[in-house]
Amino acid sequence: MKKELNDAYSFVFEEELLNEIFETGVLKFIPSGEVILDAEEYITSIPLLLNGAIKISRVDSDGDELLLYFLERGDTCAVTLTCCLNRSKSDIKAVTEKDTKLIMVPVGKMEEWIVKYKSWRTFVFQSYSLRLKEMLDAIDSVAFFRMDKRLLHYLRDKAKINQNETLQITHQEIAYDLHTSRVVISRLLKTLELDGKISLRRNSLVVLDL
Repeated sequence: MKKELNDAYSFVFEEELLNEIFETGVLKFIPSGEVILDAEEYITSIPLLLNGAIKISRVDSDGDELLLYFLERGDTCAVTLTCCLNRSKSDIKAVTEKDTKLIMVPVGKMEEWIVKYKSWRTFVFQSYSLRLKEMLDAIDSVAFFRMDKRLLHYLRDKAKINQNETLQITHQEIAYDLHTSRVVISRLLKTLELDGKISLRRNSLVVLDL
């Protein structure tokens, strides 16, 4: 675990902090498609990604979801950090996009390290800034982009995150992420295929226009 931790975070944290993370953190391997945090749950640990990817979504009172952003190697979740500081329940749902390895750090360490390590403070503030930009991008997408543009942007992001232009995903799963209906997604996917941007398969598709 220590080598993976150093590979992912040595350019961010000093050796003393890396040692503390190694000593206090819990290594977890989570298969693709697993819910690791649901809305209304209390957060007891902060995730630091060693590899893989996690999809972060907003969930409304009816259980409908809207994709906010993805977390990758070297990231953490700003919403999680906020809930830790406020001692509040989660506002988001976190699902592994692919097989993921991460270190879970106890919540109590967050405030301690903010005072103790400048690198941790910088990491936290940069995470807030980056995730805020991504959430604003998600808002802009919903408010200003046509659904066909949102869909193509979503598919390109998925292909990039998974490092594979072939996506094993159903029309219904896409509809959940984009907060729309399966009928709309199916129609738009067919249009994108006719435009030569994707190729449709059974329960999968290939992103041609990356």
